[in-house]
Amino acid sequence: MNCRAICLATLACVLLAACAATSSPTQTAGDWAARRGRMVETQIRARGITDERVLAAMRKVPRHLFIPEDRRAYAYEDHPVPIGLGQTISQPFIVAYMTDALKLAPTDKVLEIGTGSGYQAAVLAELAREVYTMEIVPELAERARATLESLAYRNVRVRHGNGYLGWPEAAPFEKIIVTAAPDEVPKALVDELAVGGTMIVPVGRVEQMMTIIRKTARGVVQEETIPVLFVPMTGKPKG
Repeated sequence: MNCRAICLATLACVLLAACAATSSPTQTAGDWAARRGRMVETQIRARGITDERVLAAMRKVPRHLFIPEDRRAYAYEDHPVPIGLGQTISQPFIVAYMTDALKLAPTDKVLEIGTGSGYQAAVLAELAREVYTMEIVPELAERARATLESLAYRNVRVRHGNGYLGWPEAAPFEKIIVTAAPDEVPKALVDELAVGGTMIVPVGRVEQMMTIIRKTARGVVQEETIPVLFVPMTGKPKG
């Protein structure tokens, strides 16, 4: 069995276990906070993410509240967790890795493609001025909007729409993050990235690589970093 097959088999086991889970034991706010602290130290800082702003955001945002109640026991574990409708909330390290790679400034306007649960948007909202987040599945968009509003994230705007087209009327964006994998970088998103801006996106169908794109006055610079496994990005226009 090759490495990718092993990864797929491992992910399948994790998803099956999570789907079979019943509701988590009653925990206090302090219990959840302690679990977040352990997550940050053992899963994120230990793997080389040292930006204290990113670590503080990951420590603050209540990840379990973005996960269906019957799967919250898995909220702070070192793997993705299903959130329904064929989608997952990413592994905590991957959320931190992508956030760290953006090098967010407090004045940045950020576009996220693939809202999912809304968790990544909340982490971004702790670090940036404004977050615009798009989700192609309407039920997920509404659920994420409700969760973010309940947690008083006033600097996040949620839209149901096709991420391949981006959010042109709000462009340009200093930072763009894509949390599903297109087979190639969508041109519309490159167009909506500000000069001097950074985009991070997993690219590929069979083999996926995390890709960092920097837009300069002279053109676009692209760098591949680590192999990853994301759900495919849907909605690609034909032709």
